Amino acid sequence: MQKITPFLWFDKEAEEAAKHYVSVFKDGRILNVARYGDAGPGPKGSVMVVEFELKGQKFTALNGGPRFKFDEAISFVVDCKDQVEVDYYWDRLAEGGAHSMCGWLKDRFGLSWQVVPRRAIDLMTDPDPAKASRAMAALLKMRKIDIGEIERAHRG
Repeated sequence: MQKITPFLWFDKEAEEAAKHYVSVFKDGRILNVARYGDAGPGPKGSVMVVEFELKGQKFTALNGGPRFKFDEAISFVVDCKDQVEVDYYWDRLAEGGAHSMCGWLKDRFGLSWQVVPRRAIDLMTDPDPAKASRAMAALLKMRKIDIGEIERAHRG
């Protein structure tokens, strides 16, 4: 059993967001949908909580109203094996959202994601400080991460 589950507070988009996320992550699935009853506080029959799973990680999404908003203090990192995965996740998660720097984006629901290739981390942590520094400098100029460009910078 998973001990820690990310709990995401939405205004009224919990089900729409969960459906979007499970469509992006190919093995994603909706586990459970609970609806408000007579006691409220949401309209009777409307979605209260959606439990879903992405890549084996469970999440809970709540329709809790407009009181709280997402910000960049919390983000989810998508660890990508290659540029094809970077492009896939970046394009789908950023759709209707906003691009930021260094592989960060906000999706259309306001949730922050980091789409990061493992190769970029390896290059930025190279034991040769000059190579690592060139790789980091290249990444800092990017929105969506381009592994080839970081590799060229790393080589000098």
